[in-house]
Amino acid sequence: MDDSTLEFTSSLDVDTALAFYDIMGSLAHVRMLRKCRILPDDDADSIIVGLLKILKELESDELRMDDALEDVHTNIEVRLTELIGAAGGRMHTARSRNDQVATDLRMFLRDAVLDAVRSIDALITELVHIAESAGEKILPGFTHTQHAQPVTIGHHMMAHAFRLNRDAERFMESFERMNMCPLGAAALAGTTFPINRDMTSSLLGFRAPLENSMDAVSDRDFVSEILFNGSMLSVHLSSMAEELVLWSSTEFGFVEVDDKYTTGSSIMPQKKNSDIAELIRGRTGSVIGDLVNMLVTLKALPLTYNRDLQEDKGPVMRSMKNIISCTNMMSKMISTVKFNESRLYVMTKEGYINATDLADYLVTKGMPFREAHAAVGAAVRYCITEKRHLEELKLSELKGFADVIGKDVFDILPIEKCVERRNCYGGTSPSSVDVQTVEAMTKVMRRQEEVRSEASLIEKCWEFLCE
Repeated sequence: MDDSTLEFTSSLDVDTALAFYDIMGSLAHVRMLRKCRILPDDDADSIIVGLLKILKELESDELRMDDALEDVHTNIEVRLTELIGAAGGRMHTARSRNDQVATDLRMFLRDAVLDAVRSIDALITELVHIAESAGEKILPGFTHTQHAQPVTIGHHMMAHAFRLNRDAERFMESFERMNMCPLGAAALAGTTFPINRDMTSSLLGFRAPLENSMDAVSDRDFVSEILFNGSMLSVHLSSMAEELVLWSSTEFGFVEVDDKYTTGSSIMPQKKNSDIAELIRGRTGSVIGDLVNMLVTLKALPLTYNRDLQEDKGPVMRSMKNIISCTNMMSKMISTVKFNESRLYVMTKEGYINATDLADYLVTKGMPFREAHAAVGAAVRYCITEKRHLEELKLSELKGFADVIGKDVFDILPIEKCVERRNCYGGTSPSSVDVQTVEAMTKVMRRQEEVRSEASLIEKCWEFLCE
């Protein structure tokens, strides 16, 4: 190749991250070739010893990649031949670069997905801690960024927790679909050698071999799916970050973010900026961009392998690193947030957020909801003119808007009562939120047991292959 062509086609800047998985895949492949008597025992043993030596070089950061060799897979094969001689050239028997790369990427992403789920569950746990410790404090709930109805801090935190729970579930569902082994598909049509695909699949901790060799080398659905999962997680993190930015502003004053997760101004000494939250919000664009990048790359590709697919690794590796670091930072930041209780109390008095409760009260007295809605609207207009709150009106004033109003109305108008009465499943009352925290942590514990099980299986596979 011309030097410029080699530079243009090289993927070393990205696929070096696959080195460990490439060695594991080769160890499994060679063990299978020996078991199937495709490779002589002596050659197979030499290859395994050489690969384990390369693994040690990798772990000690002594393995050097030659830019002239284009990718990590060729570098490892050439290094193997340097170590053991001609036998190293037999490692690639019954295998193509196509099924090799696809297998390496799936193994890399299995670990990345499990790391992402761990970070998500850690963030959910922090949100649950807030719900349990500060959960009964009341703040305005918003629709259209306007005061709507009173909710508890616990209820608000659990709304984020259950969104994140769906993110973690999506990743685990993707893990299950992704955990299929392409190795043995060769270039696209399978191989004439009598290989045992079930053996290599099992040695590498996969659920099973992929059913169709053409699909095995060309499929990147799992990459797109993981990028979508990451994009949804980033959108949810961005929503949390935006609230922290707004809530820590002077205008809101709901929370204070710890100094460890804020920055000052280069010119204004009084400033305390929520820069970490802003960066989390800002990096959402990169993650969504990586998803679009991958989908456009895949659009209209004919079967099977095309060199376009070399461009699959950069977006998904970058995206997974991004979302894991952002999730971890959000966990640290949210764990230190302090709520301004006095400010929250003042703000619950603004916006007539108990108006819906008054309308519901009128319905219980037999008034159709639309009539109740209009009557309360008139009462609110009156309060705005008089610069008073609904709970401050006298009974005679309230009756002017609806004759059915009695003394018991004052049992439902206080903000605390508005919250306590919403004790339906999923509601904002403290008792309802208690149920939500238990359900959320139950999901986290079950999922983390699954993560530990999958990680343990993979680790046992690596230990066996390295024996």
